Amino acid sequence: METQSPQTVVASTSPRFTLDRLQRVLPRLVTYVLLILIAAISLFPLYWLFNTALTPATSTVKLPPDVIPANATLQNFVDIWRLPGLGKLRIGGEPTGIVMSRMLLWFLNTLFIAAFSTGVHLLFDSMAGYAFAKRKFPGSNLFFYLILAALMIPGQVTLVPLYIMMTKLRFINSYVGVILPGLADVIGIFLLKQYIQTLPRELEEAARMDGASEWQTYARIIVPLSAPAMGVTAIFAFQRYWNAFLWPLVILQSPDLFTLQVGLSFIHTSEFGTNYGLLMAGAALAAVPMIIFFFAFQKYFMQGLRIGAVKG
Repeated sequence: METQSPQTVVASTSPRFTLDRLQRVLPRLVTYVLLILIAAISLFPLYWLFNTALTPATSTVKLPPDVIPANATLQNFVDIWRLPGLGKLRIGGEPTGIVMSRMLLWFLNTLFIAAFSTGVHLLFDSMAGYAFAKRKFPGSNLFFYLILAALMIPGQVTLVPLYIMMTKLRFINSYVGVILPGLADVIGIFLLKQYIQTLPRELEEAARMDGASEWQTYARIIVPLSAPAMGVTAIFAFQRYWNAFLWPLVILQSPDLFTLQVGLSFIHTSEFGTNYGLLMAGAALAAVPMIIFFFAFQKYFMQGLRIGAVKG
């Protein structure tokens, strides 16, 4: 019986092995290349934001621009934090004796509005989601569909009616005027309703057999079990309120009450032109909390993309 040498075996099997391996690896390699390319295109505006923030003011309008800043400096961040003029911290709309820089004051205003709005947002959205998911009452489906229909109404359409309402209630230039229109949200109600209706009804029945009231069932059974959905809703809500610009711009008039986004829109221009380095430094400081927030809770962002797909 004729035998083949090891060199002959390797020579005969090596090309096929290489071709089979290439066929398996090539699709994955192409996918990685496309993902890296898409990520680079998506992150380039963020890179340019920090690039301009680190560029000296005299070089921000240079043509062609520097892709990598030649003389990177933190002076823009120092200047934006030391804005001329101080503001007084307000509690309940009334100024206090606490005086601080405008940038820090705007940061605290934005943090308060975003945190408080998110908390109230969760309360009302979870109660509405629980009612629509577990409590059947006349017209419940009709009311839910009407709430979903509100998604088709652009925010600009309701801007004037809301402003007139806040004017009549005397909530102009106050935190209440910023927070009140956003006490509940259609997306939050929808997400929580979709999640809560997947919870076993036996848990509610067991709680009622133990003598729990409706509020106790909601607080001790529904809310703890809905923590993942409420976490997703809180993240979306906080991100939206932190980045809100149009409504705070319309309602707020006093610089001491401005949010970060509104305040930055008033500081970057002067009679000598636009200081893009200063503007980008302020935008970078406003974006850093959201970037940290996203990476800390990114798994909940991904989970939020799946919650709405649960069949009702």
